[in-house]
Amino acid sequence: MGRGSRGPQPGQLRRPGGNDQAAPVGRPLYDATLAHGAAQYCLSDGAGIVAIFHPFPAMAKKIIVIPAYNEEQTIADVVRGAVRIADRVLVVDDGSRDRTGALAKEAGALVVRHAVNRGVGAALGTGIEAAVRLDADAVVTMDADGQHRVEDAAKVFQRLEQGDVEFVIGSRMRKGEEPGNMPVHRVLFNTIGNLLTFLLFGVWVTDSQSGLRGLSRVAARSIELRTNGMESLSEFIKEKKDKHWRLAEVPIKAIYTDYSMSKGQNFFVGVKVALRLIFRRFFG
Repeated sequence: MGRGSRGPQPGQLRRPGGNDQAAPVGRPLYDATLAHGAAQYCLSDGAGIVAIFHPFPAMAKKIIVIPAYNEEQTIADVVRGAVRIADRVLVVDDGSRDRTGALAKEAGALVVRHAVNRGVGAALGTGIEAAVRLDADAVVTMDADGQHRVEDAAKVFQRLEQGDVEFVIGSRMRKGEEPGNMPVHRVLFNTIGNLLTFLLFGVWVTDSQSGLRGLSRVAARSIELRTNGMESLSEFIKEKKDKHWRLAEVPIKAIYTDYSMSKGQNFFVGVKVALRLIFRRFFG
């Protein structure tokens, strides 16, 4: 949250997206739907619905956040991989109309649900805030479509554990031990996104649109996402500049399938993202 702002008090939850107006969470165990403006979300842990302040047997330190919208085809496998390397996996079911939330919970995730689809930026904001409330020391975000390898998520955690950076990007564009396989049109979209991010926010990164990234405890507690869509990925870069986070990139290799290729950006989505970023830069 921003400097000088009064954060949420004990028993309250900050609204996702940087709005510090708090929502009360002191409700009974099985009545833990939390209001956030026009939207709502709730937390489920195993057998029932629980409030976000519910005391778990052991505090989670390494938390993976996975935003998901209609991802029943892949979410269970993604969660089963993620739980092997994290203390807790938190899936934000962004108003899915399928069994995404139920399958994620069965696979071992803590599930946060938006009552309506709000976009990946809103889902990331909710997930990161929930991870902070669970006392995370490190937060890593992953896509729900199976594009990211669990070993690469582990590399992001390991880089954060070195303690000299607050923000880590898993870059598909950096050369690693394994050759990359990003399709040509994705390379083009990503390069345009990198250039636009640099022109607007003055920070050069090799993969501004990567969904695999990590935040230290300091960064997770201070981030303020104000956009709801894909433009939130570049908004992380703005936060890095504004909050003076130290940045590192680690090479990763994405897994591209027909399913994952059907997700993400196309030309028209890219145009909308660009316009929203320009508005965010100049009009707040």
